[in-house]
Amino acid sequence: MFDVVVIGAGPSGATAAEDLTRSGHSVAMLDRDGRIKPCGGAIPPRLINDFLIPDNQIVAKIKTARMISPTGRNVDIPIEDGFVGMVDREYFDEFLRKRAEIAGAKRYTGTYLRIDRDGDGTHVVYRDKTSGEERSLHTRLVIGADGARSGVAKAEVPGGEKINYVIAYHEIIEAPTTSAAYNPIRCDVIYDGVISPDFYGWVFPHGKSVSVGMGTGIEGVDLKNATAELRARAGLTECLTLRREGAPIPLHPMDKWDNGRDVILAGDAAGVVAPSSGEGIYYAMVGGRVAATAASACLVTGHTRDLQLARKLFMREHKNVFKVLGAMQNAYYRSDERRERFVSLCHDVDVQKLTFEAYMNKRLVKARPMAHLRIGIKNLAHLTRMIPATRV
Repeated sequence: MFDVVVIGAGPSGATAAEDLTRSGHSVAMLDRDGRIKPCGGAIPPRLINDFLIPDNQIVAKIKTARMISPTGRNVDIPIEDGFVGMVDREYFDEFLRKRAEIAGAKRYTGTYLRIDRDGDGTHVVYRDKTSGEERSLHTRLVIGADGARSGVAKAEVPGGEKINYVIAYHEIIEAPTTSAAYNPIRCDVIYDGVISPDFYGWVFPHGKSVSVGMGTGIEGVDLKNATAELRARAGLTECLTLRREGAPIPLHPMDKWDNGRDVILAGDAAGVVAPSSGEGIYYAMVGGRVAATAASACLVTGHTRDLQLARKLFMREHKNVFKVLGAMQNAYYRSDERRERFVSLCHDVDVQKLTFEAYMNKRLVKARPMAHLRIGIKNLAHLTRMIPATRV
């Protein structure tokens, strides 16, 4: 019998598996092989420090973020005193899985089917990739880290069948040798209804390659056509396409992350993707860590109420950030006129400094009350149309 079976071994599941094995627990890690999640790949310095990511996993170091409005207005935000790291999920996820395996987690490859329970305990049933046979893993607890359309969440946790999400699509292409519109140390974020009517598009450097993509929650939007338009605008149409990927991204954390018995959710399965930005890697890994903490506590005390610790610990630190980002998305992503105002607001020096301090450190900055006041006044002026959309 394992102490914990982790279903899904992306950044969240692999982090949970590694933390639990390093705490002395026996862990099985079940994952499908060969799946690469579409992702811009940005990771902040706090992730690099908190999760000990070596420099060889960083494929690019970004020094500037460019916001592009529906009218084509560019606002460049410098990243002072540091950088935003970029990773390629094809290699980054496998690095995390191997690190968990080296720490002691047992790795299994197959497709999760269900959780069975009998007098002997809990059994995770899966279809083995090699043999095609149904097999099971006997365990005391389960961590469901199997993505936004989590089968574990749907079957085991109240509300798990109702997760709202947007669809993200991107193409990994060869980086151009020359391009007037492309900069290998700059991330471009495109707020334009032609690209995405309710989210945004991106061009994110990955060293020798580039992630070009967009997201939307509106049915009927042609993601491939929108990405082709994005590539054309960035002068990347002729670049060789290496792979194409699409997947759902949840919109907000679930109200409950455990079943009160033997299951905890983590990462996208729990809905922990930041509103507005769509950032997921950092929050997925934090979600894996708090799930491991809750599972470890439950294993030690025998109290199933300790499973609730995962959500409590996560929300205690990140709830306010999610609220602010959610309010910003609701206010500014609803029309091109609002997107134009949002990019205009990003020209403000106070906005730039506070935004990136919060992004880099994953905390709201409270030490500059006058800056917050100035931003609040400008924000109100834009939302009430007291000033033109293109005015700083």
